[in-house]
Amino acid sequence: MFGNLGFWEIFAIVLAILLLFGAKKIPELAQGIGKGMKEFKKAVKDVQEDIEITDSDDKKDSDKKA
Repeated sequence: MFGNLGFWEIFAIVLAILLLFGAKKIPELAQGIGKGMKEFKKAVKDVQEDIEITDSDDKKDSDKKA
């Protein structure tokens, strides 16, 4: 992931984040990102389940017609 970045580049990025957001805001920011990722994964899972249900219903309907 950070294969092309050296120590000083990563250090500069972390320092810039600390300066922009402050040490107190970083945990809140990380928590918000975590909640957002959790909701996104749940939404993806729900859509996949809906697609699977629709596919199984279509197969049942086509089996009844045949």
